[in-house]
Formats: sequence, structure tokens, C-alpha cells
Amino acid sequence: MARRSGPNGYNFAAVDFETANYDRDSACAVGITIVQAGRVTARVCRLIRPPERTFRFTHIHGLTWEDVRDAPTFAGVWTDLAPALANVDFLAAHNASFDRSVLAACCETYRLRQLPHPFICTVQVARRVWGIYPTKLPDVCHHLGIRLTHHEASSDADACAQIILAAVERGWRPHS
Repeated sequence: MARRSGPNGYNFAAVDFETANYDRDSACAVGITIVQAGRVTARVCRLIRPPERTFRFTHIHGLTWEDVRDAPTFAGVWTDLAPALANVDFLAAHNASFDRSVLAACCETYRLRQLPHPFICTVQVARRVWGIYPTKLPDVCHHLGIRLTHHEASSDADACAQIILAAVERGWRPHS
């Protein structure tokens, strides 16, 4: 069970990856929103140069090889971001199995140690707390009045953090 980190909430990070193609290690952007004691304390968005130049999802997130060609690889980005995530109790993501698999594949490709934090899926949280169906991120954000620029990594991560904060306010508690 995640420990309550303070009187106003939990320490967690909401994470969103955008990928260039069907390969899970093709992360081309990551957004992270860090929450400490119930307050957003940091927002980070980084472009990532994937291992290959092939982009299949530009129509979804708008990113191309030209946008990321000079960006650091995942190894360079993760070296900067991992310390900021060391003190969180859990990671949250919308459709967490996807983001967890991207993180695992990128860590494996670059031979990096993955963080041991559990992932909490905000799809499941939205269904459990509010009974929202369908539970695509825009649907949940619309229901909760959360601003969203969908498939922009920083906006998706921030929306995910806001979903967790709203659920905690409603009495939901994270379980690992």
C-alpha cells in the first residue's frame, strides 16, 4: 500500500509517453507531472530521439524525426529524470500498461535500471471512483472539467495527475 506522504496527499508522478512507431522502445516524448503532498511541484516534458528514424504516429502527436533528431536518447533523458522520481510512492498513467511497457522497453534497450515503483492506471481509477465509460483520456477529462491537449505528453501527464488528485479528494486511496 502506498504511504500517505503528508496531510494533504501522496507523493507520486504522472507519466505519459508518446511513441514514434509500434516499437515500445520508440519513445519520442515524455511528460511527467510530480505531485508532493497533494500539490503539483514540477512539470517536465522532454523530446526523445528514438533508436530508429521511422515515425508512424505523427498523425496522432504531431512529432516527426526532424523534431527529435537532435534530442537526447532515452538514456540521456532518463539519467536526468530518474532522480526526480526516486522519492515518489507510485507512478500514474492513463492506460498504465502502455506507459509501463514503454518505460520497461526503453530501460531494457539502453540497459538502464528501471524504477521499482508500482503503476496506477487512471482508466481503472476513473471507472472505480466515478463509473466513467468510455474511459479514454478526453472523456475522463471532460467529465472532471480538466483541460487537455490530447497526445501532448505534458498535457496528458498533467491531466493524469489531476485525475489522481480528484480521486483522492473523493476518498480513493492507492493500493500497490
